Amino acid sequence: MINHNLGEAEMNRQAVWTLVVVSVASFMAGLDNLVVTTALPAIRADLGGALADLEWTVSAYTLTFAVLLMFGAALGDRFGRRRLFLGGLVVFTLGSASAALAPSMGTLIAARAVQGVGAAVMMPLTLTLLTVAVPAARRGMAFGIWSGVSGLAVATGPLIGGTLTEHFSWQWIFWVNVPVGLLLLPLARAVLGESRGENPRLDLPGTALVSAGLFGLVLGLVRGNPDGWTDPLVLTALTGGVLLLAAFVGYEARYAKRPMLPMRLFRNRTFSAVNAASLLMFLGMFGSIFLISQYFQGVNGYTAEQAGLRMLPWTAMPLLIAPLAGVFTDRIGGRPIVVTGLVLQALGLVGMALLAENSAGYGAQVPVLMLCGAGMALYFAPTANLVMASVRPAEQGIASGANNAMREVGGALGVAVLSAVFSAQGGYGSVDSFTDGLVPAVLVGALAIGAGAVAAALVPRRRGVRTAAAARPESAPAPDAAPAPATVPADRA
Repeated sequence: MINHNLGEAEMNRQAVWTLVVVSVASFMAGLDNLVVTTALPAIRADLGGALADLEWTVSAYTLTFAVLLMFGAALGDRFGRRRLFLGGLVVFTLGSASAALAPSMGTLIAARAVQGVGAAVMMPLTLTLLTVAVPAARRGMAFGIWSGVSGLAVATGPLIGGTLTEHFSWQWIFWVNVPVGLLLLPLARAVLGESRGENPRLDLPGTALVSAGLFGLVLGLVRGNPDGWTDPLVLTALTGGVLLLAAFVGYEARYAKRPMLPMRLFRNRTFSAVNAASLLMFLGMFGSIFLISQYFQGVNGYTAEQAGLRMLPWTAMPLLIAPLAGVFTDRIGGRPIVVTGLVLQALGLVGMALLAENSAGYGAQVPVLMLCGAGMALYFAPTANLVMASVRPAEQGIASGANNAMREVGGALGVAVLSAVFSAQGGYGSVDSFTDGLVPAVLVGALAIGAGAVAAALVPRRRGVRTAAAARPESAPAPDAAPAPATVPADRA
């Protein structure tokens, strides 16, 4: 294992390679959220199955991913973040190979659930491992790159899925993960440093409550539109999920001796505001991308690959802008950048709704798509830094898990809410009907992101200078400055 002085102001070799490893891993996990959507017709032609089976091919991954994020973070804190990251990567790679080899829809759905388990373990630990490896003065830039890659993965999923399916076969949307995972495993083992959280024991009651609550909530959200919001399963899942999450909050606040998610974290204005903004951002962004990509196909007549290419002015912007935004985060703090990004994203969605309503051509849509992409990039870059800086170093694993869970729940909520608005106001019957549904749905997405901007504005203004973070005691992290990493040696857990 490579060891360097992590207090240096410059990115050393271990920090750079850690950034590479966790960014590639987060890209794989994020990509598989939506990569399968454009391959569903080909999968159905090959494996058969009803519409419900196709929907579960998407939902199985989303469900296990969202439900187990906090559990994966807690396991990493207890047994070692590097060790659990490697385990999650193995599970994700095996799940991808199983999906590619699936002989039936049932096997494919099960393999997608296994992929989600692996991703849920990997994803929250990527951010914690990066925080430990990168010097405080360079974390904004590193988080910007990590965030840009993660955002690019989610946004380009339909394009990559459509391209691989059109030019090769649907199996390749899963096969592509296998060589990447096999290459990443020895590299991750060589360069990642081991660290643990401060709690030696798992909070089993809290873990069970939050996992079951998230399962019910996300299950109800992903099944609401296809099954109907009055379906007994949907109502039971939503009601049970909300009640279990309320029980989780009560247990963690009053009874847990070593809570997996200390409720006092939410008394920190930065932590609460950024998590609220994350949920609202993913609600508006996920739901809007889901519908606008269909708009390019259903209204403009593009193939899945052509539609994905025409989304690039939006989806490629995070890769270009997020690293630069991360650099500015190191200098001026994250609050103004996040607020600006969310405002730009909301304005871009309003512009898309107006252009769609007036049947504008693609040339007129390009600047608005670029505005959406720039806003998304400015949001992604500083949020990780803000979340990790708002808690003590020993609590960064669970803070990352909580923020990722908020994003996943927001994404599921966005697809459900915006699809419900779309169905209520229009539908797939004709071009006019699709546009009638799209416009109000995207405006709801813009409203949600605008509310996210208001939440982000509640983050305290940056105080002091960047180097003050290292001098603060663990119990009092700066609201917008990254704390010095704390690593618990493996032999002391």
